[in-house]
Amino acid sequence: MKVRFDATGEVVVITGGAHGIGAALASAVAGCGGTAVVFDITRGLGLAGVEYVEVDVSDREAVLKAVSGVVERHGRIDGLVAGAAVQPRAAVLDTDPEQWTQTLKVNLDGVVWVCQAVVPHMVERRTGSVIVFTSGIAATGFPGAAAYASSKAALGAFARTLAAEVAQYRVRVNVIAPGVIDTEQFRSANIGADLEHWRATTGIGDPEDVVGPLLFLLSDAAAMTGSQLTRERAFARLDTFKES
Repeated sequence: MKVRFDATGEVVVITGGAHGIGAALASAVAGCGGTAVVFDITRGLGLAGVEYVEVDVSDREAVLKAVSGVVERHGRIDGLVAGAAVQPRAAVLDTDPEQWTQTLKVNLDGVVWVCQAVVPHMVERRTGSVIVFTSGIAATGFPGAAAYASSKAALGAFARTLAAEVAQYRVRVNVIAPGVIDTEQFRSANIGADLEHWRATTGIGDPEDVVGPLLFLLSDAAAMTGSQLTRERAFARLDTFKES
């Protein structure tokens, strides 16, 4: 069965969309006829049909201003994909307090602020889809990833709570755990033995592998809220990881 998504006239805000999964999704949204607006601290790949807004999601006032600008320019926001995250590595007993706080500010607070900015517009229009990213290690933990795993675990509870609060307005909030994906952030956080661990267990997928599930959750076909899609394993062979 083949599926074709049509985003003509729709506007999707993607935080952390300058690279990796967010960039792949932004390109796909534009390719489906929609307008992808990327919020990031860097300009990114300069993809055709993608609008970039330089904003730090941990700064609530900056997020509110950026979202207000999107509404002024386009008149609507149909989808929000909250993907901005940082992934520092440090053992629990060695974690620097500032690094811990900054991880939560970006990964958790950043999602809260962008939802506070975007969701009221969806509530007013009685339609919209919000997607929040979690991680498999939110449930299992992983050595050196306490701050990242903790933030992602908290996001699951946050998303389900928000879903319950706005369901009456036909605004959907769902969670995705994309699995282990070959991105710049993943490579910088997983080297040596950690990289070999993921290659030998789950395998390592490409950003494009996550685009289909994300487009589904953004679409009207996803008549669900408070749910989680989880991708456990890569489809590619375990020896296909791209070193560069």
